[in-house]
Amino acid sequence: MSLPRTPSLRLDGKRALITGASRGIGYAGAVALAEAGAEVVMVARNQSDIETAAESLRSEQFSATGLSVDVEDHNSITRLIKQHGPFDILFNNAGTNDPKPYTEVSEDSFDGIMNLNLRSAFFVAQQVAADMIKQKKGGAIIHTSSQMGHVGGLDRTVYCSSKWALEGLTKASAIELAAHHIRVNTIAPTFIRTPMTQSTFSDPERLKWLEEKIKLGRVGEVEDIMGAVVFLASDAAALITGTSIVIDGGWTAG
Repeated sequence: MSLPRTPSLRLDGKRALITGASRGIGYAGAVALAEAGAEVVMVARNQSDIETAAESLRSEQFSATGLSVDVEDHNSITRLIKQHGPFDILFNNAGTNDPKPYTEVSEDSFDGIMNLNLRSAFFVAQQVAADMIKQKKGGAIIHTSSQMGHVGGLDRTVYCSSKWALEGLTKASAIELAAHHIRVNTIAPTFIRTPMTQSTFSDPERLKWLEEKIKLGRVGEVEDIMGAVVFLASDAAALITGTSIVIDGGWTAG
C-alpha cells in the first residue's frame, strides 16, 4: 500500500504581496512567507519604515522588496500591482482601529476605519485576483480579520463592523474565485502585542480583562500568526477556502 504524502508548506518560486508590512502582523507575515521560500513584496505608507523592514529580511538572505504606497489610494495601488505583479499570494493585512464608545464615534473615525479595513482590502484583493485569473495559475488571498469579526467587543463597534464585513467579503469572493483555483481565507487573531494594541495593553484593568477572556491565559505575539499565514498560502491548504482560522487562545469558544 502506498503512503499518502503530506503536502508541502514550502513556497519556493512563489511571489507574495504583503500590505501593512512595515511592522506588527504584516511584518511577521512577510518574514514567515520569505522563510518558506517566497519572494516578498512589502508595502506600507511610510517609505523609511518599509525600506528598513525589507532590508532586515534581505540581511538574512531572503528575497524582499519594500515599496511605499497608500493602499487607500486606488490608482496608486493599482499601478503598483501592475508594475510589480503578478502575485501568487496576497497577505492583505493593512488595517487600523480607533477604539471609542459607540455613542462617541465620529464620522471621520468611522470613515477612516472602514476605508482602510474594508474598502482598501476589497480593491487590493480585486486587483491581485484579476491578475491571478489572467495568469491561470490559481493563488491564495489571505485577509487579516480579527476575532472581532466573529464576536463583539468593548469600544469596537466600527472595528467589528469592518471585520464582520471582511469575513463576508471573504466568503462571497471565495465562491466566485474558486473556479479559477484562487483560495480566499482570513486569519482572525485575538489581541496581538503590536504597536497598534499597545494602548490597550498599557491599561492594567483592560489587560486583566483580556487575559481573563483569552482561555490560554496570555495575549498573542506576532509569532502566533506566522504558521497560519504560511499554511493558508501553501499546498497544505489546497482544499481550504471561504473560511477563517481563528487564532484567539479560546476567546470565541465561550
